[in-house]
Amino acid sequence: MQLNVLKDIRKIYAGLNPEAIRLEAARDIQVGLMASDSETYRRMETFLAPAGSDIQALRAVSSAAGTNPSEASQRYDFVLCEEGIPVPRNGYVFESDETGSLARLILDENPTLELALARTFPLFRDAAASRILYRVARENALFALVTALPNVVPSLFDIPWAVGEFATDTAFLTMNQIRMALHLAAIHGRPVGFAEQKIELGTIVAGAFGWRALARELVGKIPLGGGLIPKAAVAFAGTYVVGLGLDKFNRTGSGMSRRENKEAWATAFEHGKKVAGDLTAEVRS
Repeated sequence: MQLNVLKDIRKIYAGLNPEAIRLEAARDIQVGLMASDSETYRRMETFLAPAGSDIQALRAVSSAAGTNPSEASQRYDFVLCEEGIPVPRNGYVFESDETGSLARLILDENPTLELALARTFPLFRDAAASRILYRVARENALFALVTALPNVVPSLFDIPWAVGEFATDTAFLTMNQIRMALHLAAIHGRPVGFAEQKIELGTIVAGAFGWRALARELVGKIPLGGGLIPKAAVAFAGTYVVGLGLDKFNRTGSGMSRRENKEAWATAFEHGKKVAGDLTAEVRS
């Protein structure tokens, strides 16, 4: 398990490359639509690129009618098919997606396209943001659990703006949050980079959060025993709430209110306890 954590750390260091993230998010996406009539085609097109969509989304969608399944698999990143039409290997049956289940399924099966899909199609942004928040929060919980950090809540003043300055366990958690911030900005089509997001990180990640004291208070009230699970739960919750604030900032231009922060923290901490418990069982096994 600890060897896997070290491998994850190397991956995270490698992920702190704003230019690489920008290029990944800007990757050209090609989606094929297989429909039997123009009305169904328009519904599928509107599903992916509703009125007012960026030109990039409109250019990413084209008709795959008449294309055999094997050729469609090679030509398109994925294909939406009207029910009854043979589905290629990378195809999905088009259906109403009010719950977001189709978007989540496509992201789950195409993880390397996460940033590009969300940047290109607003349809995928909520699902991609949720995936990024949960993934990074879980990574930080695992790191806090395995290394038994004495302090899992980074301070604003610990945030390094140069990758070479990362040297402590606490800085690892901050580094991972910075990676999360880069990815969230990328999926929303906002400027990506340390200098470009310095104000965002300074005000959203730290300025509006009073969760250091709240974390200590909550940990003291939860009889989880041993100290490891509370620390991992705090690492999860703190990272997740930071992500929520960043995501709201990218969507609306403003951060969360103090009340929203406190409510989000309580919910995330409860979920973080479960995550920490599951991770503890994995480590012990």
